[in-house]
Amino acid sequence: MLAGLSPARRRLVVTLLALVVVAVLVTGAALLLGRTSGAAGREPVSQGTPGPVLLVPGYGGSTASLQSLADRLTAEGRDATVVDVPGDGTGDLGAAADALAEAADAVLVRTGADSVDVVGYSAGGVIARLWAADGGAAVARRVVTLGAPHHGTTLADLAGQLGPEQCPEACRQLATASPLLAGLNAGDETPEGPAWISIWTTQDQTVTPPESARLEGAMELPVQSVCPGARVGHGDLPRDPLVQAMVLEELGAAPPAALGPADCARLGG
Repeated sequence: MLAGLSPARRRLVVTLLALVVVAVLVTGAALLLGRTSGAAGREPVSQGTPGPVLLVPGYGGSTASLQSLADRLTAEGRDATVVDVPGDGTGDLGAAADALAEAADAVLVRTGADSVDVVGYSAGGVIARLWAADGGAAVARRVVTLGAPHHGTTLADLAGQLGPEQCPEACRQLATASPLLAGLNAGDETPEGPAWISIWTTQDQTVTPPESARLEGAMELPVQSVCPGARVGHGDLPRDPLVQAMVLEELGAAPPAALGPADCARLGG
């Protein structure tokens, strides 16, 4: 093709072809280097700038269980929203994580904030982890879980054995050997980005054993490590004034605090 061209035209065509090749190579490299997933390639959000708070209910999906905590956050000047999860909170926890993602997108647009704080109660803590693992960690500043069955609960095991028809999908996903939890716990239990805090009670009779609420990489705060005499059951966690004060403390502008008995009276315990 080039043989029939004059030397000047031939040089021009060769130069143009070389420029096209360079452009393609540069563009391809940029696409490869710029291909990200989750929080990769994004600067961590500011830990010192508290944003809106999303509260995620547990199994059964009752938003009422978290309303008093949301009200207390609002009274402290925070924008707090209880997320409405699909399937009455007994359906696929992955679908609930999608609902959390939609709520996070909506609140960031509405408030103009750069990040969200998430409080996940009971199964809501597992939902928060699914969301974080699927990219939510990029916009999360703090994730606080309250009595979350991070490694399952033997109550779900028992329900699945004795009455499978009464153990819907979320129940099965919260069993100690569920594929969902096995996958979630196979790698990093606390994806990089947000600060992670797990608040739980040693007197939990729903998340059994209570130690299932431990989360590798998170700050562990059993209620009784702060106030040894505290009587707090699983259902009390989002309503208990002491626990609410602990949540407020961990969601403040200051770095997450390793609370102990010296803080009990100050927090109202």
